[in-house]
Amino acid sequence: MTTTLQIHQFPCLSDNYGFLVHDPDSDETACIDTPEAPVILREAETKGWRITQIWNTHWHPDHAGGNEAIKAETGCTIVAPEAEAGKITGIDRTLSHGDTVTLGRHEARVLDVGGHTLGHIAYHLPADNIAFVGDSVFALGCGRMFEGDPEQFWQSLQRIKALPPETTLYCAHEYTAANARFALHADPDNAALQDYAKEVEKRRERGEPTVPTGLERELATNPFLRADAPDMRERWGGETPAETFAALREAKDSF
Repeated sequence: MTTTLQIHQFPCLSDNYGFLVHDPDSDETACIDTPEAPVILREAETKGWRITQIWNTHWHPDHAGGNEAIKAETGCTIVAPEAEAGKITGIDRTLSHGDTVTLGRHEARVLDVGGHTLGHIAYHLPADNIAFVGDSVFALGCGRMFEGDPEQFWQSLQRIKALPPETTLYCAHEYTAANARFALHADPDNAALQDYAKEVEKRRERGEPTVPTGLERELATNPFLRADAPDMRERWGGETPAETFAALREAKDSF
């Protein structure tokens, strides 16, 4: 029987989260992105875990900027999106949609979730009911569309929506309070969202993280994942879900 993965989450930089994923059976540890190398190395040392892999989701410096320092310290293997290989240092293997990567006997399937950046990927571990989604989707939000277009980004969100609803989503930033304020503006009659927003406010008042989040809850409350809902199209316009998503994303950018 495969042992459950151990996930250690901790703050990095101003609002990033670092994630160390440890497999007790193989004693392997994957670092999901590298926002702040000294903090990540310190946390691994405190846990007594040896970082053997880095799984990059996209090229932004607050996600891949610590690659070289961590690799120099640990000799770890770095995997990263093929489409962004020219922008990420230290890569040992590139990944595209449908590829797999393993941590011990735990297998992660790579999803193309481009839109925030063109080649952004996520790592879904189906047997563990978890996904590391970087900046593609957040609790009550999604990443800013820096490089992609609305159709690409909407198709990416469709891939996340298609995961089993019991999937736990590990997103990379503590943005939920701000996302909740926009979500209430975007979808003011959503009772489940209203309850979620109150919970987020209380958790942040106590200094508690709001990450990870559950996909089932996000499907009911996240306005960007609900861009195909008739009430959202009626409120925000658009002939297609991608057009409704585009209207929501544009409104969030200036909210």
